[in-house]
Amino acid sequence: MGEIKFKKYGRVVLLLFIVATLYLGYKISVVSFDYDLEKFFPKDDKETDFFLSYREKFSSDNDFILISVESNNGIFNEPFLNRIDSLTKEIQKIKNISFVNSITNQEEFFVSSFFTVSKPYIDFTDFSPKRDSARIYKNEELINSLVSKNAKSICLFIKHKDYISKYESDKLIVDLNNSLKKYSFHNFRMAGRIIGQKYYIDKMTFDMSLFIGLSAFLMILFLFIAFKSLWGILIPQVIILSSIIWIVGGMGVFDQSINIVLTVLPLIMFIVAMSDVIHLVSRYLDALRVEENIFKAILISVKEVGMATFLTSITTSIGFFSLYFVNIQPIKTFGIVMGIGVLIAFFLTFLILPILFNIFPGPKYIIEKKENHFWTKYLSLFFIKIINNKRIISIVTGIVLLISVIGLSKINTNNFLMDDLKDNEPIKLDFQFFDQYYGGVRPFEIAVSIKDTSYSVWSNEVLNKMDSIEMYLTKYYGVSIKNSLVKTLKIANRSHHSGNSDYYLLPKSQRKIRKYRRSIRLVDGGDFVNSIIDSSENIARIMGTIPDLGNKIISEKNRELFQFINANNLDDILDFKLTGSSHLVDKNLKYLSISLVKGLGISILIVALIIGFIYRSYMILLISIITNLIPLIFIAGIMGFVGIELKTSTSIIFTIAFGIAVDDTIHFLGKFKYELLKGKDKIYALKRTYLTTGKAMILTTLILCSGFLLLIFSSFLGTFYLGLLLCITLFVALIADLTILPILLLVLYKPKLMRK
Repeated sequence: MGEIKFKKYGRVVLLLFIVATLYLGYKISVVSFDYDLEKFFPKDDKETDFFLSYREKFSSDNDFILISVESNNGIFNEPFLNRIDSLTKEIQKIKNISFVNSITNQEEFFVSSFFTVSKPYIDFTDFSPKRDSARIYKNEELINSLVSKNAKSICLFIKHKDYISKYESDKLIVDLNNSLKKYSFHNFRMAGRIIGQKYYIDKMTFDMSLFIGLSAFLMILFLFIAFKSLWGILIPQVIILSSIIWIVGGMGVFDQSINIVLTVLPLIMFIVAMSDVIHLVSRYLDALRVEENIFKAILISVKEVGMATFLTSITTSIGFFSLYFVNIQPIKTFGIVMGIGVLIAFFLTFLILPILFNIFPGPKYIIEKKENHFWTKYLSLFFIKIINNKRIISIVTGIVLLISVIGLSKINTNNFLMDDLKDNEPIKLDFQFFDQYYGGVRPFEIAVSIKDTSYSVWSNEVLNKMDSIEMYLTKYYGVSIKNSLVKTLKIANRSHHSGNSDYYLLPKSQRKIRKYRRSIRLVDGGDFVNSIIDSSENIARIMGTIPDLGNKIISEKNRELFQFINANNLDDILDFKLTGSSHLVDKNLKYLSISLVKGLGISILIVALIIGFIYRSYMILLISIITNLIPLIFIAGIMGFVGIELKTSTSIIFTIAFGIAVDDTIHFLGKFKYELLKGKDKIYALKRTYLTTGKAMILTTLILCSGFLLLIFSSFLGTFYLGLLLCITLFVALIADLTILPILLLVLYKPKLMRK
C-alpha cells in the first residue's frame, strides 16, 4: 500500500475504530458480576445430570440462610426471647421467604389414642427458663440446630425461594439486616449461599476497580519512563485502554458476566497491550532518528517487530486458550476471554497505532540514541561467566530440578467454601462460627434409592438400614442431619410416647410405621413429606450440613462411608449416592490435575509445532521446550514445599506462565537465527543475540512482574497467589533464558552451513 492510500484508508479505519470503541464502551454498562456455584459443576457428567434431576424432585440444597444471634447473659431470658420471636415473625413476612424455623416458633407434639396436643418449646404465657431449657435440651434434634450447646446463641433457619435473582437476593439481605437492627440485635452472624454470593461479588467489584486504578497508574509511569514525552504517554494509552474496552464490551455483546477469575482481566490486558505497544512505539521512534519520512518509518517499525510480536501474541493466547480443557466453566471462560483479549491487543496495536503515528507523528526532536555502555558491559561479563561455567550451571540446574520434582510430588488438591478469603475476613469468621456451633453451612446430601421394587421407603428393613447410615453419619462423619424420613419417624414415635426422649427411635412394627405415615403425609398439606421422599416412594433424601473440612478430608470420609456400607451389607436392597452442590464442586476438583496436564500438554505441543515450523529444527524445538519447562517445574516445587494447594484459582498459573515465558525464548531464538543467517559462527551469534536481546528480555520481564505483582493487593487469596507465583515463574524463566538457553544452544545445536 502506498503512502497516499494509507492516509486515505487510514482515516476511514480510524473512524470505524472510534465508532466500534464507543459502542463497546456502552456495552460495558450491561456487563455484570457473577458468582454462581453451579458454574463450578462438572459439565457433561452423569452425577451432575443426576443431581439436577434429583433437585427437581425435591428442592435446592443450598437456598437457605442461617442467622445466629448471641446473648451475653444466655439465651433463656424472656426479653431476649421476646425480641427473637418478634424478629422471627417479621422475617416470615419478607418477600421470597418460604419459612423460618426458630426455637420460639417450634412446638412439641404429644399424641394419644384420642387426641393430639402441642406445646411450644418457649411458652411465653408461662415462661420458665429452667423448665423450658430442660425440655429443649432433652431433644437432640434441637441442639446445635436451633440452639447452641453452650446456650449462648440461637439460630434461625430461613428457607427462601429457590434460584432467586441477584437483585432479589440483595434486597432480601438488606431487609434481613434492617429487621435485625430494628430489634437492636448487634451481635449476630449470617451465612448462606446468597450471603457468600453478595460478599464475593462486592469484593470482585472492589478488586476490579482497584486493578483498573493501579493499572492506570502503572501504565502512565511505564510510558513516561520509556518515552519521556506527553506524546509517548497519550498515544499508547489509546491502544491500551481500547483493548480493555473492546474485550470487556465484547463480553457485554455476548451477555457474558465477569466471574471471580476474570476480575484480573483489566490488569492482564494492560500487561499484554503494554508489551505490544512498547515494542512498536520504541521501534518507530528509533526509525524516526534515521528516517525523515514518517510513512517509511512506520513501514520499517511494523516490518521489523510485527512478526515477532505476532508470534509472541499467538503463543501467549495459546497458553490462555489451553485452559479450555480444564473442566471448570469459569476457568474455561477465563481462558477463552483472555486468549481473545491477547489477539485483540495485537490487532489494535498494529492496525491503529500506525494510523495514529501518521496523524500525530511524534516528538519533533528525537534525541540521538546513545550507546548504553552499562548494559553492554554487564551483559558481556555475564555471558562470559555463563560460557566458562556451563558445567557448574548445568549441575546446579539439575539439582534444583530434582529438588523441585520432590516438591511437586507434595502438591495437594484441596478446596474449601471460603477458600479464596483471608482468615481475618468477617464472613469467613461467621462461617467458621456456624461450623463450630451449628454443624456447618456446607450442604450434605445422600439419595437413597430402592433396588428391589418389593420394598418401599416405608419398609421396616429399608428404614433400619437408613437408620444405620444416619447414626454413622452423625457419629463418625460429623453430619448434622437437618431432615430425613428416619428423623421424622423418630420424632413421631417420641410424640406418641408423651415426649419421652427414650423413644426417640424408629418404631419397631410395620403397623406403627403405617400409622405414623398417615400423620406425616398430612403435615403442611403434603408438602413436608414431598421434601424428603419422591412421589414414587422409591427415593428418600438424607439432608444435612457439615463443617467445611476441605475436599481432602471429605474425600477420605466418603471412602470410609462406603467401606462401612459395604462391610455391613447395607447396599443389598438400597443404593446410596452422594450428591449435592458441594459434592459436585469437590468432584470437579478431582479432575483438575488431569485436565490441567491435558491443557498444558496441548499448549506445549502447539507452541512446539510453531517453533519447529519457524526454525525448521527438531533440536531448537527440544531446547526451547526444555528451557520453558524449567520454571514450571520450579514453581510446582515451590507450591509443594510451601503448602500452596492446587485449586481452581492456582491451577491456571502453569498455562499462563508457559504462554508468556516462551515469548522471550522466541525473541532470543529469532535473533540467534538472524545472526547465523548473516554468516556468523555459533559463539559469535550467541554473544550478539545475548547483548541485543538481553536488555529487552530483562525490561519486559520487569514490566510483566510489576504488573502481576499488583495482584497481591487482591482481596482473594487465589488471586494473591496467582500474582506472586506468576512473578516468581517469569523471573525464573528469565534466568533460564539467560543461562540454560545459551548453554543448550552451544552444546546441543549444530547449525547447518548458512550463506551470508
